[in-house]
Amino acid sequence: MESRSYIGKDVDVVVDRPFGSKHPKHGFIYPVNYGYVPNTISGDGEELDCYVLGVFEPVEKFSGRCIAVIHRTDDNDDKLVIVPDGRQYSDDAIDALTEFQESFFKHIIIR
Repeated sequence: MESRSYIGKDVDVVVDRPFGSKHPKHGFIYPVNYGYVPNTISGDGEELDCYVLGVFEPVEKFSGRCIAVIHRTDDNDDKLVIVPDGRQYSDDAIDALTEFQESFFKHIIIR
């Protein structure tokens, strides 16, 4: 399933890098919950990654609505933006909350 087809849909996320955890290779701290959609394949051959915004405590799983896709134009690895139902974030807010990782890539936000 193409990443854009998730926009507006409810998505179940497995969080493998919870809020406040440390990246195993690069050492930065995750300021958001970060995970993946089980049983999917993204452009990088791994499961489709997700940023969970609006949840300010570590969680293992999360179900929420996909409000956007961060499409990397210099890497084949889209990221879903998942939020609690009814929550919205502007493109600027999404950029600010995902800057810890997305600042290293050229990207656009698709709605």
